[in-house]
Amino acid sequence: MKSIKNIIHHRKGSKLNLLGGCALLLLTVTSCNYKAREKENPVKKEVVQSQVKTESLFPFPEIPAMLTQPADRKAYLIAHYWDNFNFADTVLVNNRNVSEQGMVDYLALLVDDTLTERKQIESLENFCGGLEQQIHTQKVFLQLMEDYLYNPNSPFYNEKLYAMFLKRMLNSKYVDETRKSSLQFTLQLIQRNSPGEKAMDFVYYLPDRSKHTLYQTEVRNNRLLLVFYDPECPSCHEIMQEMLHDEFLQQAVDTGNLTVLAVYTEGNQEIWKHTLHELPKGWIVGCDHEEIKQNALYDLKAMPSLYLLDATKTVILKDASYKIVCGELQK
Repeated sequence: MKSIKNIIHHRKGSKLNLLGGCALLLLTVTSCNYKAREKENPVKKEVVQSQVKTESLFPFPEIPAMLTQPADRKAYLIAHYWDNFNFADTVLVNNRNVSEQGMVDYLALLVDDTLTERKQIESLENFCGGLEQQIHTQKVFLQLMEDYLYNPNSPFYNEKLYAMFLKRMLNSKYVDETRKSSLQFTLQLIQRNSPGEKAMDFVYYLPDRSKHTLYQTEVRNNRLLLVFYDPECPSCHEIMQEMLHDEFLQQAVDTGNLTVLAVYTEGNQEIWKHTLHELPKGWIVGCDHEEIKQNALYDLKAMPSLYLLDATKTVILKDASYKIVCGELQK
């Protein structure tokens, strides 16, 4: 599988082509094929060329010529995006230059803020209706959707859209019960601790072994930054270092405008104790004895996981990047 960085590099070009008009893209391909046929006399070589071109391009639907407005063309494209894709063709599905790149361009359209939730659901229905019937295809696209919509490091990270997809697949008669159990578990995690809802309470222990809960934690200035961290995680260390050296964050804590609660969730008490000195004295630092993971209270798919809460422990930001957290705190 190509790296997300490389894929996104290609995606930008593809997205421009898509938004500019799928019909134009198809006309260009047709024109190229026609020119090739003019130059090549041997029939065999012509067929080989045609096959190569076909296999390297996603089979976009042909947008009716009567649709001239960009909004109408886009709506048609989203509704019929997968019409010409053969989900039963294993070779096509395994060709990531076609299947994965096609899905990346599809997501670029689907996550557009101008698209209504109803249109998203209708488009996903068409997509899922095609991929669900073939076991191999189902496996490939389930993984791709997870990688792109459920990975916090993906530029397409979108739990709301991923939840729509999961709900549709859970209603599929083609998905086995073992797979559904896994999808249901993920959906439940996504639905917990959503913005506007109260965060799940949990127990944590301070270095002096005193027992506390999230709900009992005092919050200053109606803002609590909840940080789930792992000092042994390289990416976690990088982001934590950024936070530790951020003068804005330190000043917010020192002046009583923010409470930071950092919770170690991995269970290795020795590691936790040996790294306590690395965190600021103004932070509340605790460990949860693995309660959060064992009870799946929070979705800790990537570390650090940052939640911004108010004094009532209502979620303002869920699993947000540090940049987004800072932006919210500076409002």
